[in-house]
Amino acid sequence: MSNTTELGPLSQWVGRSETVHDRIGATPVKALAATLDHEPLPAAHEGDELPPLWHWLYFLPLHRQSEIGPDGHARRGGFLPPVPLPRRMWAGGQFEFRSPLRVGDAIARTSTIDDVTVKEGRTGTLVFVKVRHEVRCNGAADPALTEFHDIVYREAQRPDDVAPPPQAAHAGATWRRVIVPDDVLLFRYSALTFNGHRIHYDRRYVTGTEGYPGLIVHGPLIATLLMDLLRRELPDAKVGTFRFKAVRATFDLHPFHVNGRLEPDGKTVRLWAHDHEGWLTMDATATLR
Repeated sequence: MSNTTELGPLSQWVGRSETVHDRIGATPVKALAATLDHEPLPAAHEGDELPPLWHWLYFLPLHRQSEIGPDGHARRGGFLPPVPLPRRMWAGGQFEFRSPLRVGDAIARTSTIDDVTVKEGRTGTLVFVKVRHEVRCNGAADPALTEFHDIVYREAQRPDDVAPPPQAAHAGATWRRVIVPDDVLLFRYSALTFNGHRIHYDRRYVTGTEGYPGLIVHGPLIATLLMDLLRRELPDAKVGTFRFKAVRATFDLHPFHVNGRLEPDGKTVRLWAHDHEGWLTMDATATLR
């Protein structure tokens, strides 16, 4: 794949848009609370506010079984561009929370392909796709939530690939939590988000076909755990913005850590995850309203 031969066709997807509708039901809220090990479990009554990032429980990718590709995602060339690279990862996201989403709300999400970029990296060609999501509640004209979703596609792993040098995790955490990414946690999150991507539950596929050492912990799950750490430590805080970047894959082979601290300005929250060796795996920042 080269920039000159492939970027032209892929760039035709920029501006493509679709709108899907859903309703915020209580059962997924209670199920994710149980998965994140909350005690006591919230009742999730009509009108209760949805925690930040829990909108991922809705607008599920309901593709027919015959439409699923070999990696467990829908076959390419529908809404997302048909990137001819086998490995797909969630690279990061940026969020602006403008008004609450609540249990019982009728919600609509308009998604637009914002950008497609092809780059050459040390391990070959990379394709970055940025998708903008706008979520509106109960027919409102203005979005309650704006999200930018960064997806990266990459070539199959080769025997001579050299892994990028790891980064040491930040120091100075005042909040810490150890997470054990066992098969049940990964399965439950995949089920709640109807995520068929085989890298999260099919060990034979992820090690034999994609060449990873173990099951990969979902990037959105780690981001949700970071935001959940903030909510545990600052239960009355209102989050205005959040951004995260996946730095290094996290595997189910060892426990990992989520960390955070409130900065002296009282508004900025630094959040990050690191693996069992102390290497940074996700870097994030939230701002409070």
